[in-house]
Amino acid sequence: MTDILFKNAKLVDPEAGTVTTGAVAVSDGRISGIITDGSDLPEARETVDCNRKHLAPGIIDIGVKVCEPGERHKESFGSAGLAAAAGGVTTMVTRPDTDPAIDNPETLEFVIRRAREAAPVNVLPIAALTKGRLGREMTEIGFLLDAGAVAFTDCDNVVTDHKVFGRALSYARSLGALVLGHPQDPGLSAGAAATSGKFASLRGLPAVSPMAERMGLDRDIAMIEMTGARYHADQITAARALPPLERAKANGFDITAGTSIHHLTLNALDVADYRTFFKIKPPLRDEEDRLAMAEAVQSGLIDVISSMHTPQDEESKRLPFEAAASGAVALETLLPAAMRLFHADQIDLPTLWRAMSLNPAKRLGLDSGRLAVGAPADLVVFDPHAPFVMDRATLQSKSRNTPFDGARMQGKVLQTFVAGHSVYQRS
Repeated sequence: MTDILFKNAKLVDPEAGTVTTGAVAVSDGRISGIITDGSDLPEARETVDCNRKHLAPGIIDIGVKVCEPGERHKESFGSAGLAAAAGGVTTMVTRPDTDPAIDNPETLEFVIRRAREAAPVNVLPIAALTKGRLGREMTEIGFLLDAGAVAFTDCDNVVTDHKVFGRALSYARSLGALVLGHPQDPGLSAGAAATSGKFASLRGLPAVSPMAERMGLDRDIAMIEMTGARYHADQITAARALPPLERAKANGFDITAGTSIHHLTLNALDVADYRTFFKIKPPLRDEEDRLAMAEAVQSGLIDVISSMHTPQDEESKRLPFEAAASGAVALETLLPAAMRLFHADQIDLPTLWRAMSLNPAKRLGLDSGRLAVGAPADLVVFDPHAPFVMDRATLQSKSRNTPFDGARMQGKVLQTFVAGHSVYQRS
């Protein structure tokens, strides 16, 4: 007998690119049937009536910062896991920019153990590419792979020594490991708090040209060509970076790219009166760049949408804009923010879920992210039309540095399931 039957649902299928009315059967934590043709529904021990709300694969979020070890007061695996479940995120792919960095098997094993103990969702850790994220000596990539690392990155600490970076890429290539890069020229972008232009000049903010991203990506593409490594750009945010990305893909390089939900839904003018919750890295771009990112996601040039969840406490944000820490929490706001793109007719639902679930799963070699028989029953039930006003005081994260505080939004997560088990239900 079927364990759970989700009936009367609008099924968002990112593989087929469709939204159809039907039902999903789940047995032993995996999808055992998709019923869309009016066939008789199987008997089930438990039935979830979706009431014509949408049912989609759970979100796989690449680039989540959980501040264990070192800064647990900002975010723990427990609080991040609750936030993820409330946001329809069933798999967090976590960053290694912790204190200390996740650069050895012992620290990685601690993180995996803590995640299993505390988080109600799947957690897959990324390890550092170089020791201490200092760009001087590569980590023990083979041992870290064996210990459970799914990819390697130094996050926003760009490796400037080409020999070290090339050696790490070559070694990763020999092991089939995925490397994540942060496309920025570190010299140009050092100390920047905004994107260069009239607005930044009027506000007196230190700024960086979007060409810093283009130059960083050009460097990384050259290194990929030299080494043949598997590479994922964590955030493409500037229109000028899209042509080299398109050329690299056309040349057959093993490259994918992501962008953040903030760069898809906000622009440089949102900084307004030095509102530090809008200070992120890379800085928010012009509206033309935002529109170009949305078009690139819709066309498939940009493969992945991430939250780039970066908790910062009040003391880090309640500072002058230039001195404030960069970053915003987004595990719970990723889905409703993405609905802005859907309601604006910029990106359709199947394409959004291709970028938020299917493509991340493919890049990491996971069998999730799909509505298909045999796939894990990591699922989210949501209402894309439900309106609400975001109140950061209601967020599950320990840190509540969201740029969407007080914003009118649409799109609520109703239930989240991991391996067929309910991990969140809106009351």
